[in-house]
Amino acid sequence: MIAATAPRIPTTEMEVTSIRLERELKDRLKSLAGDQGYQALVREILWNYVHRHSGESLTLNPTDIQASFPVTAHQAQRCALTGQPIQPQEPMLLGWTTDGNLVALSPSSL
Repeated sequence: MIAATAPRIPTTEMEVTSIRLERELKDRLKSLAGDQGYQALVREILWNYVHRHSGESLTLNPTDIQASFPVTAHQAQRCALTGQPIQPQEPMLLGWTTDGNLVALSPSSL
């Protein structure tokens, strides 16, 4: 996952909540989480969702990009590395991250 800037607080200080998951989903999350633990993975996924949908940027480093290719923006974007705006019809790069996500990049960001 892309590392979000999430608060790092001890689990003893976190609020307890309940979420119902299908057994298969819980089992798959456990197998994906490995040593991290599936609850930490769920928190990471939820923080990424909150950042993406609130307009906040995720913390992304150039080393998180494993490939990129040139494209043209059709909608306004923000560079995932610098936060620089990319306007419609401007050249940009699509970066493929180590987690398999595609992110918008300004051509000068790499």
